[in-house]
Amino acid sequence: MKALHVITGLGIGGAEQQLRLLLRHLPVRCDVVTLTNPGAVADGLRADGVRVRDLGMRSNRDLGAVPRLARLIRRGSYDLVHTHLYRACVYGRIAARLAGTTVVATEHSLGRAEIEGRPLTRGTRELYLRTERLGAATVAVSDTVARRLRDWGVPAARIHTVPNGVDLAAFRFDSEQRRATRALLRLPDAAFAVGGVGRLVPGKRFDLLIRAVAALPAAWLVLAGDGPEAGSLRALASRLGVAGRVRFLGECGTSDTAPGIPAVLSAVDTFVSASREESFGLAVVEALAAGLPVVHAACPAVEDLPAGRVPGTTRIGQASGTADPARELTAALRHRMKNGPGRLPRPPAVDRYDIELCSRRLMDVYAQAIGTIPLPTTERAHP
Repeated sequence: MKALHVITGLGIGGAEQQLRLLLRHLPVRCDVVTLTNPGAVADGLRADGVRVRDLGMRSNRDLGAVPRLARLIRRGSYDLVHTHLYRACVYGRIAARLAGTTVVATEHSLGRAEIEGRPLTRGTRELYLRTERLGAATVAVSDTVARRLRDWGVPAARIHTVPNGVDLAAFRFDSEQRRATRALLRLPDAAFAVGGVGRLVPGKRFDLLIRAVAALPAAWLVLAGDGPEAGSLRALASRLGVAGRVRFLGECGTSDTAPGIPAVLSAVDTFVSASREESFGLAVVEALAAGLPVVHAACPAVEDLPAGRVPGTTRIGQASGTADPARELTAALRHRMKNGPGRLPRPPAVDRYDIELCSRRLMDVYAQAIGTIPLPTTERAHP
C-alpha cells in the first residue's frame, strides 16, 4: 500500500508530531504534503526518510490548491489519502475525490467551541460536513471527539476511534537523565519543579501555572513550547516576581542542545495541563508514561477511561462557577508538594495508547476503507 498524508502545516504541534511518530510505525510507504508552513516537523520527517512536499497554499481561500493537490495525488498513484486537521481535511477530501482516490481523515482538533484553534461557526461546520461525506471514514482521536462528530451529524458507522499514540519506552524515567537535565536547566537539586508542555496559546492557560507557582515560593516551573503568548507569559512571570523560577524552553528537541520532551519530563516532579479544552491530551499521556503525578483540566485521554483507572491524576475545574482557577491549581500543587517528589508506576491503562497498538488499529481502518478486510463495527478499531 502507498499512502499520501495531507496536513495543514508542519510547525511544532501535537497533530504534526503525532503524524511523524505514526509514520515511523505504519507498515506502509508514506509521503506527506503540507498545505503551508513546512516547519520543524517537516525537517524531522525528511530526516526520517519521508518525502515531504509543500503545496504552497497562499491563504485559506486559495482554491487553486485543490487542482494542484489532485494532480499530485494522481501522479503519485496513491492507494489512499489520509488527511489531518481542518483545512487539510476540507481541501484534501475534495482533491482525493477528483483524483479518484480513497480518503480517510483524522479529526485531531474538534472541541466544543473550536476546531484547529479557530472558533466554530455555522459555516465551518457545514463545510466540514459536506466534505466529510466525500471520505471513506473519519478517525476520531478520542471517544470525546467521536461523540462530538456524532452530535454534528456524522453517521456513527463512518467514525472509528483510534487514539493518539505514544512511544512509551521513550518516556521511561531515567534518574541519570533527570540529573543531567536539571543541571542543564539550572534547577536546584532539591527544588520542586512543575512541568507544562504545549503551544503557548491562550487556550492552554499557561498563565494559571505561572500564577500558581508565584503563590508557592518553593516551586519552580518548566514550560516547554513556543507560540504567540510567549512574550505575555514572560511579562507575567516578571510582573509577579517569579521570572527567576520559571524556565521558558521554547520548542524542545529541535536542536542538538535543546532537551527533548522525555528529558524535560524526567526533570520535573509533577505535570500540569490546564487547557480549557482538549480533543485528546497527548502531553498528559506522555507525563503518565514518565511516572509523573498529573494535575489536569480537560483531558479526554484520561476522562474517557473508567473512573479510577489512572491513579496519580487530579482533575481541576469540575466545580461550576469557580471564581479563581489559579487558586484551585495552587491548592492541588501544594498538596503534591506535601507528598514530596517521587515517581509512580506507569498506569496500566496508559498501555492502550502505545503507538504500535494505535498503528495497528489505524491499519484496520485503512483495510476497510480500501475494501481489503471487512470491519463491521467501530469496535474493531477501538477495543
